[in-house]
Amino acid sequence: MGHFRLGRLPGTPKWTHVVDLIVSGADAPAVALAVLSASQKEFETAAQDSILGYTTWLLTQIPLAAKGREFSEELRAKGLQLFHSPTLMEVVGAFTATVDAYADQQKSRSDIGEMAQLSAVESLTSLIGEKTGSLLGATPEDNQKALGSFTTKKNFSLLTQEFFARFLRRYLSYFLSRELSNHVGPNRRFANIYEHLEFNRALDLYCHQVTRIVKEFAGYWFTEANYNGGINLSKARIFTFEALKKIKDELGLDNGSNG
Repeated sequence: MGHFRLGRLPGTPKWTHVVDLIVSGADAPAVALAVLSASQKEFETAAQDSILGYTTWLLTQIPLAAKGREFSEELRAKGLQLFHSPTLMEVVGAFTATVDAYADQQKSRSDIGEMAQLSAVESLTSLIGEKTGSLLGATPEDNQKALGSFTTKKNFSLLTQEFFARFLRRYLSYFLSRELSNHVGPNRRFANIYEHLEFNRALDLYCHQVTRIVKEFAGYWFTEANYNGGINLSKARIFTFEALKKIKDELGLDNGSNG
């Protein structure tokens, strides 16, 4: 996969089918499934991306650190350069910087890694904003308490679903953003920008529905992994692989290659 470079979709039969579905007015789930089928090889490779695995691991560590008395010290131990009573924006900023530093260290920057990084930051800010009622008005103590709440089985499941739903949505956009804008205008699939936006909202909903399968097992995994020695990078990578496999199986994708 290129580094967020946009261009025309490949001219293979499966990608031609994606374009045909868009032109013919197929709904968002049908188009999304066709994209995932056409890019199945890339989707399977994504599960092995080192930055995706690292991002998942770091996402498990912030709630655990928030449950402790020394929040900022716990975060610094994980590589986040933060000091006393950090704000949520400081936490997510440090999260981004830590993932960037790891990618540079591993010399493994990738589009998948960037999708994961952005999805994690969006998930944290969205869910914490819902819990505190404000992204900017909440106190550091309020934010820490909200972050710490994601150590429960139920809330970690919600955080995980949000992360993988946003990741899947970005993955679909990686391909669809090259094509959808070509179909906006009079006598085209989307008569105007509002119809285009409505289609994108349907894609958002689809991604949240598909990733329910991850939500169902994430909380149990989190609790068990913590009980059995804690969550290290290796465990997080295995969890990431299993999560994407469950999504793939939920979609009914076969083991064929791209076409």
